[in-house]
Amino acid sequence: MYRPGGQSEGVLLSAVLRLPLHRLCPGLRSPLGSHQAMAVSLGPKPLVAVGQVTSTPDKEQNFSGCAALVRAAARRGACLVFLPEGFDYIGRDSAQTLSLAESLDGELMARYSALARDCGVWLSLGGFHERGADWPSTQRIYNCHVLLDPTGEPPQPCPMEGGPVTCPPTPCAPLLLAGRLAAAYRKTHLCDVELEGRVTMKESSFTNPGTEIVPPISTPAGRLGLSICYDLRFPEISLALRHAGAEILTYPSAFTFPTGSAHWEVLLRARAIETQCYVVAAAQTGRNHEGRVSYGHTLVADPWGTVVAQCSEGPGLCYAEIDLEYLHRVRREMPVQSHRRADLYGTVGL
Repeated sequence: MYRPGGQSEGVLLSAVLRLPLHRLCPGLRSPLGSHQAMAVSLGPKPLVAVGQVTSTPDKEQNFSGCAALVRAAARRGACLVFLPEGFDYIGRDSAQTLSLAESLDGELMARYSALARDCGVWLSLGGFHERGADWPSTQRIYNCHVLLDPTGEPPQPCPMEGGPVTCPPTPCAPLLLAGRLAAAYRKTHLCDVELEGRVTMKESSFTNPGTEIVPPISTPAGRLGLSICYDLRFPEISLALRHAGAEILTYPSAFTFPTGSAHWEVLLRARAIETQCYVVAAAQTGRNHEGRVSYGHTLVADPWGTVVAQCSEGPGLCYAEIDLEYLHRVRREMPVQSHRRADLYGTVGL
């Protein structure tokens, strides 16, 4: 895992090379069997950075830590940086959570927009505590996954590792004052869970559910489908996004230890395998406050279901290349999408 300031510890993977696949990640499982040698072209590929943080109720401290990770990723050449659910803060209780929430046009999102512009990177900000237009009447918030485009211009070729950090604008296009809101997805599946003696969560007590799935968005790394945390348990949303053209699915999360240790990796790899998409999952880690500890294990899985990048303990980053040529080869060689029996069980779509 890369840490700002030049220190490196617990590195599992910084940039993915796919020749051959069984040499991708020393120490990580590779269930490829006879597909281990599915090699692809040698050209440079988009680099993404996936953040792991320990948010607290202190919003300023959280922004400082997240901004340091974004700047480190930009220096490394990443074109897209993913931050987890609750990147803005994690409150001690529902009252504090509601009191700290902001609107999308508030100060915090303006700061992240400026950060995206200054660093020249797209930002996937998963799980922003949003006061929506109905806040005055409902006094409830939305769990909102925000995607920021650094310039507001059509996507430029992604900077590669070792290359320039920013993409130049087109000659006739004015530079915007800050990054553009490219998409906002509001979490549709709210986490109401009671594991006796271990975990009790009632997200619906202070959060409104979203009412729509957002179509995939074109980014320099590929077509990105947005979800959040508990959505991971519902394959219908990932299948709908794949049907709509997604190449990357992202699940910014804040899993607890009991659920994370049992289900985190297997669910993420399952979503990757069944959709033949890259799956990117930024995660909260460690003690967020005296009443909560998060599981961590930020990871990236490829379309074959192999974990190609993963964070160790503590805040930091892992990196992965997005190889779309490989993705489309997997889909050609095992065309599960065309094998679906819509006549028997219907089609999941947007």
